[in-house]
Amino acid sequence: MAHWLMKSEPGECSIDDLARAPSRTVPWVGVRNYQARNFMRDQMRVGDDVLFYHSSCAEPGIAGLCKVASSAYPDATQFDPASPYFDAKSTREAPRWLHVDVTLVRKTRLLPLAEMRAATALASMQVLRRGNRLSITPVTPGEWRAVVQLLGTA
Repeated sequence: MAHWLMKSEPGECSIDDLARAPSRTVPWVGVRNYQARNFMRDQMRVGDDVLFYHSSCAEPGIAGLCKVASSAYPDATQFDPASPYFDAKSTREAPRWLHVDVTLVRKTRLLPLAEMRAATALASMQVLRRGNRLSITPVTPGEWRAVVQLLGTA
């Protein structure tokens, strides 16, 4: 089993939106970075752990624990001209963009970015690296354990 951190802007999909969704599951739409897409396509598996991270907001941080609930499949928003995620170069025969479904395990207290930066066990965590803009990043088993411990959900 692998561990991942997946970023979402709360205005797009928050942990509360996920909690209200049918079966507490949402498709992780809108990923438009090839490396993040490749993580979903090549490495993510059903059952992998996910840290749900609120980004681009007043207080960014980890807001919940989730699981990958599906294999990667084409993101329909790439074909919709009304969608902000429309990609005119993508076709149904050769889709460029994929997504996975994510299911809520539990909403947690917010683990803010500042607290994450202060934890020595998280010093190498990819999301904390200067200039990191990826919306999906791998999390090591040690980082996963440290986050779970900080959240008090061990």
